[in-house]
Amino acid sequence: MNVSQPSPQGTGETGATSEFLVEARGIVKRFGDFTANDHVDLAIRPGEIHALLGENGAGKSTLVKMIYGSLQPTEGRFFWHGEPVTIADPGTARRLGIGMVFQHFSLFEALSVTENIALALTGDHDMKALGERIARVSRDYGLPLEPRATVADLSVGERQRIEIVRCLLQEPRLLIMDEPTAVLTPQEADQLFLTLERLASEGCAVLYISHRLEEVKRLCHASTILRHGKVVARVDPSLETAASLARLMVGAEIHSIRPKQPRTGGPTRLYCDNLDLAANGPFAVALAAVTLEVRAGEILAIAGVAGNGQSELFDALSGERRVDRPGAVVIEGTPCGHLGVTARRALGAAFVPEERLGHGAVPAFRLSENVILTRDTLVSDAMRRIAGFLDFRRAGKTAARVAQTFDVRKGKPDPEARSLSGGNLQKFVVGRELDRKPLVLVVNQPTWGVDAGAAALIRQALVDLAGEGAGVLMISQDLDEIFEIAHRIAVISRGHLSPGYDAHVMSLEKIGLLMGGAHGGPAHVDEAVKLREHDGHAP
Repeated sequence: MNVSQPSPQGTGETGATSEFLVEARGIVKRFGDFTANDHVDLAIRPGEIHALLGENGAGKSTLVKMIYGSLQPTEGRFFWHGEPVTIADPGTARRLGIGMVFQHFSLFEALSVTENIALALTGDHDMKALGERIARVSRDYGLPLEPRATVADLSVGERQRIEIVRCLLQEPRLLIMDEPTAVLTPQEADQLFLTLERLASEGCAVLYISHRLEEVKRLCHASTILRHGKVVARVDPSLETAASLARLMVGAEIHSIRPKQPRTGGPTRLYCDNLDLAANGPFAVALAAVTLEVRAGEILAIAGVAGNGQSELFDALSGERRVDRPGAVVIEGTPCGHLGVTARRALGAAFVPEERLGHGAVPAFRLSENVILTRDTLVSDAMRRIAGFLDFRRAGKTAARVAQTFDVRKGKPDPEARSLSGGNLQKFVVGRELDRKPLVLVVNQPTWGVDAGAAALIRQALVDLAGEGAGVLMISQDLDEIFEIAHRIAVISRGHLSPGYDAHVMSLEKIGLLMGGAHGGPAHVDEAVKLREHDGHAP
């Protein structure tokens, strides 16, 4: 393992020629008493794809926000081509040649591709000429866009292309990408890698943030690893394993997940029968004849690109949106399509939504108060008869038990939910639901944006729950996660759900085709794979 690459060396404050495009020297960022970045050094060469790795809360986002001018360092300096620079704001960053593609897109859905890109460019533009330029640049870089298309009609992958092309039109010398493949199909991710490799060959540097360590190994030339705000290693990721990179990020071994048990063919825990659900907004997705079955002891994973009906399916299964036909959703043999969340929990179901802060937990509530939200058993029996008082003592003990079991790291015994990092709050929300020992668990994006250690803990908990006889339905965009723990895999595309296929007969190529709507059954998907291979597309 090579962890001894030299720290970035500048050429002095005079700005003599430097081999590096951008350097951070001794960067410190404090928020009150908290130090997010602690004397961080980073150096990136022209044409280099450089990974920035670390756990949740390691300081990655803070550092790139300073490089992009959204934050200012407390101490330290940035250098551009060896010259000291002050990146006062994003406009200054863009003028230097720094572009950033954020994990969460900043697009106006009612506007066209051209209109969205024009808003990010300075000066006045001839919209027809700009549209022609967008079409040319997007085609040249393998990111085809229709300039006149309305954003609301585009897939998530196409929306990401808009963000990237918008940066390319500004001719960046450094492109910052935050979790860029989280919303892409495998085929779209492959195309993105080709685009980034072409940019690098043209001299553009890429600062690449990702929790997906296999793609970091495949794509990146170098990496800087942060832990608790400090640089702990600089390595060539191609010479590492995913396990060794994760170990550097976390500072300890990542526990391997114990193998999932074979499906037992037990009783049906959750069943959907031709579930239809109308779109509840102009940009929502309607569900059409969704049918699925989850048996005791199995994990059914639902894959798909974001925005294809996952949120709508979760709402329909959890009871946040009801349907007129009770038999459209059946939990533990009880038709409950017309029942709400509380009634479905009473049947033995538990639910973990995608958005942890604001949906899974009330930000201003303490952890003990957030426990009470999902279980009425914490209402004291004696007090229930009087006035429905809450048993906060039991709630506090439950919150403490969840925090201990799931390694929820917090600054005080019972903090507000919003004070936790994203990964720790995710562990708490998942742990709160598993602590109820549910017979059915529906979880949406269980490890979204969490580090390797937290992801392993959560996945093991799902495997263990299924091993105890529960039925688990997991909605996830992480295909590595799906293949690691799922027994069966279905794919949702534009509100339509494919049949569930045994995980051992699936592949990344097959899932990618199903994401594109090839729901004609395994034979149809296999034939599509063969056709792609015949046409020269690598699986």
